[in-house]
Amino acid sequence: MPITAEEIEILIRESFPKARIEVQGDDGAHFAAFVEDESFRGLNRVQQQRAVYAALKDKMEGSQGELHALALTTKAPE
Repeated sequence: MPITAEEIEILIRESFPKARIEVQGDDGAHFAAFVEDESFRGLNRVQQQRAVYAALKDKMEGSQGELHALALTTKAPE
């Protein structure tokens, strides 16, 4: 069953409850997400993105993962 943008947002929000999150994509496999969260302050971009990918790990693992591609943009609030 394909994953939805709304489901991705819910999964990210579980790890980042106060984040500004925007998820786009409607083909069920390829998405783009923007996540802005205070917890990213002091982390480099790779560390920020690893934190978000960790929240989605179960959905992205292996060839049977529901989420095949996620273009991810992260940042701390200005």
